Amino acid sequence: MGKILFWFILILAVLIGARLVARSASKPTPSGRLSKGAQPAQADMSEAEAMVRCQQCGIHLPRSEAFLSNGKTWCGPEHARIGQSKPD
Repeated sequence: MGKILFWFILILAVLIGARLVARSASKPTPSGRLSKGAQPAQADMSEAEAMVRCQQCGIHLPRSEAFLSNGKTWCGPEHARIGQSKPD
């Protein structure tokens, strides 16, 4: 019984120690930057790009990658050709 109690306490101590080390690694440093491996609290959206929807298949893609034709957005020239040949 003594051996089981010893191993239980040892494993518990190791788990608590690992949790403390992980918690201290994720705290911000005094300079305001996060320590190694930590994720920023909020993503920088200053370079975010507007998303548009293809009129044919409905996929969303960045505006810079979209194919624009007759005031509508398409995911590529093939869908623009198919969509323009359809009657409205």
